[in-house]
Amino acid sequence: MSLAQFLSKQIVRLSGWKFLGTIPPGVKKCVLIVAPHTSNWDFFIGYLCFILKKIDPKILIKKELFFFPLSLLMKKKGYISVDRDKRNNLIQFVADEFSKRESLVILITPEGTRKKNPHWKKGFYHIALLAKVPIVLGYLDYAKKEGGIGGILYPSGNFKDDFAKIEDFYRTKTAKYPEKFNLSGK
Repeated sequence: MSLAQFLSKQIVRLSGWKFLGTIPPGVKKCVLIVAPHTSNWDFFIGYLCFILKKIDPKILIKKELFFFPLSLLMKKKGYISVDRDKRNNLIQFVADEFSKRESLVILITPEGTRKKNPHWKKGFYHIALLAKVPIVLGYLDYAKKEGGIGGILYPSGNFKDDFAKIEDFYRTKTAKYPEKFNLSGK
């Protein structure tokens, strides 16, 4: 057990959280979505889960956060800088990354913000569809102090039907700030 795993295990034990499920062993490439995302604590708690579950996701982060010296750490971890002001084909870019690598887990928070968002961003779905990889449903449930991996969905191309399944899964999860959580793929 690494030092990071040992420390994470102690923090989790003391805080009362538990983490369930993991990415199935045969799944080497996937889009890992995590919701609800209403607090900065989500990142910290989720990171503990990833350490304990031995998941090393790559994260899309707005370019404004890639500044020295933080940028050195983010580049070392393989995080991907995103310029949200420019018109670019991010979906194609990320899908292409899957074809270049033997294994890749891309982490996306489909709400796109910690504030209440009337509609989830659909990019995660289109990336998975284009790259022909599954969508793994990650979660944090503050009411139960539980998080982890709760399921896997292979996108069919019918967003409405697939998103109904995603909504059904997340409907039972409680955000840190429930008034900021919205389930809508419209």
